[in-house]
Amino acid sequence: MVKNVVFALGEQLLDMELEKAIVEKIPSVILTRTQNCREILKKTAMQYEGDVNLNEIYFCQVETQQEYLYGAFSIVHLEDILAKRYSIMFFLNENYIVIVDDSDFSLHLIHSIQKNKIHQGETKEQFLYNFISEFLSRDMIQLEEFERSIMKLEEEVTQGKTEHFQSRLMPVRKKLLLLRGYYDQLADVGKELEENENGFFTKKRLKYFGTVADRADRMMNKTIYLLEYAQQVRDLYQSEVDAKQNRNMQFLTVISTVFFPLTVITGWFGMNFKNMPELENGYTAIKILSICIVIVCIIIFKKKKIL
Repeated sequence: MVKNVVFALGEQLLDMELEKAIVEKIPSVILTRTQNCREILKKTAMQYEGDVNLNEIYFCQVETQQEYLYGAFSIVHLEDILAKRYSIMFFLNENYIVIVDDSDFSLHLIHSIQKNKIHQGETKEQFLYNFISEFLSRDMIQLEEFERSIMKLEEEVTQGKTEHFQSRLMPVRKKLLLLRGYYDQLADVGKELEENENGFFTKKRLKYFGTVADRADRMMNKTIYLLEYAQQVRDLYQSEVDAKQNRNMQFLTVISTVFFPLTVITGWFGMNFKNMPELENGYTAIKILSICIVIVCIIIFKKKKIL
């Protein structure tokens, strides 16, 4: 993005010169960088006393000041949710929306609005609605992909394929936890804008922000549902692991039970005292007894459906 980019608000967002927008007080959107932010805020009569540092934006928020409204968006990368987010600050008064962005992300969103929307920004309310909706446009699709991933894991668990389950599920849960907080913040932003504390917005157009809050709430609820679903699949996995361990322990118990009498016999006849039965003829009877014990144990376990 070049130094500053200005779009006049209207049915179509049209490029215009910054000085013309300032001198004629034309309602417009101004995209700028952090190094130019103070200058633009001064020209648009917004005295912001805080730090203009996009690297310190970690969540979405809106703050109402006496002469302007300040907000920040920390927007997740859908391609890599755990990566560093897009950070944007915005300032709004009666005539101007100043967006501070050191990347081209905001410019890309506006170009997408120009390409896809008929009513691009006739009012501040409509522009903000389009802007927020644009970076939320693919989120529900991403949540559906998470749901399919969890369903696939569930299917594999029911088929006994539990290899690498934890390493595959944990990143999904971590991303969903992050998205839950993200959508909760966006819902609060929509509600804060809808309250219109300083009266910058027209009452009949506050429905735009109510729609944003409702949309964020729906996606947050979807995320909560997916987290609960992931926990159910994890419980299913744990049940399968426990059942497998129980089967292994049952098998070892059966083996121990079968050979325990043989161990007693071996221990007894291993003493080789003088008058021990079968000492002279090679323990033929003991061999037959041992085989009979094994056969009887196997028959009993079969009848009880342990084997």
